[in-house]
Amino acid sequence: MSTSERTATHPTPFVLGEHVRAAVAHCVTTLAGAPAAQWRAAAGDLEWTCWETLEHLADDLLTYALRFGLARPMDAPRVPLRISTDRPEGPANVIFGDAAAGPEGLLTVVQACGGLLAMAVDSAPPTVLAPHVFGASDPEGFAAMGVVETLVHTYDIAEGLGRDGHPPEDLSHRALARLFPDVPRTGSASTTLLWATGRIATPDRPRRSDWRWYGAPRGNG
Repeated sequence: MSTSERTATHPTPFVLGEHVRAAVAHCVTTLAGAPAAQWRAAAGDLEWTCWETLEHLADDLLTYALRFGLARPMDAPRVPLRISTDRPEGPANVIFGDAAAGPEGLLTVVQACGGLLAMAVDSAPPTVLAPHVFGASDPEGFAAMGVVETLVHTYDIAEGLGRDGHPPEDLSHRALARLFPDVPRTGSASTTLLWATGRIATPDRPRRSDWRWYGAPRGNG
């Protein structure tokens, strides 16, 4: 089913593999070219460095994709890869970038992992479910999760690098519509998404200290 056919059937816009790729392209465009030394700075308000946060993003995209490599994803709570950290306060990942390749190399890793997720969600049967800590979700839900992870962590890293990482409007709108039905839309979609994920306060809403998304398939939320 094409994007236009899905949109005609459902007033809420779908999130597909192409939108995962668009989010990753936004990430690469926003972050490319920053000097390697800057990547040791904290990413926004996170305890992780910019480098660690980008590794975490790659890890999210890869592990979301791997769920749909299984014939019956719900039979396995997770794909049991070894998880490790480079330092006690750093993220726990299954994937790490090669430091010798520098930030541009790590951005290549993110592109590859995002591409795997895009292919996985587009090729999986649309009704198949895979486990997630916030509840089982379908391929579209995991595509939306990949978009959110990419947009908000790009924002975090851009803050650490002194760049503008504000998310694109269309991708923010799609992510909000699919995963945040509890969040009233005020102002732009990008500002609402950043508020919904605890990144910013708005004039009428204090910053969230606790948040989650809702990945249940359409009609089951």
